[in-house]
Amino acid sequence: MKEGYIIRDQEKIHFITATVVDWIDVFTRKSYKDIVIDCLAFCIENKGMLLYGYVIMSNHIHLIIQSKDGKLSDLIRDLKKFTAKSILEKIKNEPESRREWMLERFKKATETHSRNTNYQFWQYGNHAEEIYSYKFMWSKLDYIHLNPCACRNCRKSILL
Repeated sequence: MKEGYIIRDQEKIHFITATVVDWIDVFTRKSYKDIVIDCLAFCIENKGMLLYGYVIMSNHIHLIIQSKDGKLSDLIRDLKKFTAKSILEKIKNEPESRREWMLERFKKATETHSRNTNYQFWQYGNHAEEIYSYKFMWSKLDYIHLNPCACRNCRKSILL
């Protein structure tokens, strides 16, 4: 199944889904959503990200993105790495009623993979789908716009 969801052409626009391990509802807290939004803004300004649309759900995010530099996999890796580190730090150091439970789940997720030793925040993989036509692009933008979410700032799209 992985074969169907790998990024074959690093320069093309892709619809990406990044999911929190165990589908933990992290993004029910505004402070965690803000980390993702700030990171997206940083990637646009400094890392050559072209962001066509996104939505932040309670436990995953959908992005329609492209890399100006043709290094989409690197861009996604850096985005996930930074947001994971920042969110985990916030969970550890700021008031969070679910702290122990969430950290236990993130720790347990490292048992099945050797890459992370302390905590794993994001599931491996991105469910990448190449945007191959305008019709497909619009179907993904519609999907983003029709996803129910709890706040006004959880989704955005830039019309082509």
